[in-house]
Amino acid sequence: MLLATVALNLALFAAPWMAALPGLGFLRALTVTQASTAASLLVPGGAAVGVGISAGMLFRWGFLPRRIALAVTLTGLWNQLAILGLPAVAFALVTLTGGDVAPLKTIAATALAIFVVVAGAFAAGLAGSRMARIAGELAARLANTVLRIVRRGPVGCSGESLVRFRSTAIDLLGRRWHVLTLATLALQLSVFLVLLASLRALGVGPEEVSLAEAFAGWSLARVLGSIPITPGGLGVVELALTTALTGFGGNNAGVVAAVLVYRFLTIVPTLALGAAAGATWRRRVAEQP
Repeated sequence: MLLATVALNLALFAAPWMAALPGLGFLRALTVTQASTAASLLVPGGAAVGVGISAGMLFRWGFLPRRIALAVTLTGLWNQLAILGLPAVAFALVTLTGGDVAPLKTIAATALAIFVVVAGAFAAGLAGSRMARIAGELAARLANTVLRIVRRGPVGCSGESLVRFRSTAIDLLGRRWHVLTLATLALQLSVFLVLLASLRALGVGPEEVSLAEAFAGWSLARVLGSIPITPGGLGVVELALTTALTGFGGNNAGVVAAVLVYRFLTIVPTLALGAAAGATWRRRVAEQP
């Protein structure tokens, strides 16, 4: 059961990228996601490093920079929106099943508020070319100011660059938003399945921690783990998840063991595959997208 959930989780890493970047096959998508995710797990603020690795690999495979930028933006944004939105779903599930919702209230409400702000800002950016042009000009000026301080040349983008980005994003989302959304949700829920399998395998049954409570604890830990405090949320996720699950009634020994197994199974296989992907990706001769 554990091996099956891990295999499903690893396979689904590729799905959002395949949706956001048409022409990217499964093996290349799996290669780029495992390499970038492994890098992001190793260093503080590793998300930026992971983005750089993804962009570099895709560029060497022949994808256009504007398509890479769009795919990076959409996969990152959809993933973050899913993380922020799931605690509200967990709050509703625990409420409906009669569980204790007190530990959920603050984080679920905060995450939902951030979700609304982020989604609203993205929608506003796509609403009109005039707003996109203004935002692009402001961003370019800010970037050039910073670059002048460190004695670097100006950026090559402008307001028109963001207008073109907006047009490309609208075209892609118009055709594939539902695929991207389903792929992102499937990836997120596959991570939860690894936790659920770990709990049940280590003897934490539904009479101690129900499905809804396990989902609630996991969704809260995902929100806290997304804050770049430690590489991969190391320590933060374990503490938050253990506290939440024992608070719902799980026995301490079983919960601690299950959380450690869950973290091992969601980190170590990715590190191993990421190292292999980083060592072999140049050998993949891709057709021109």
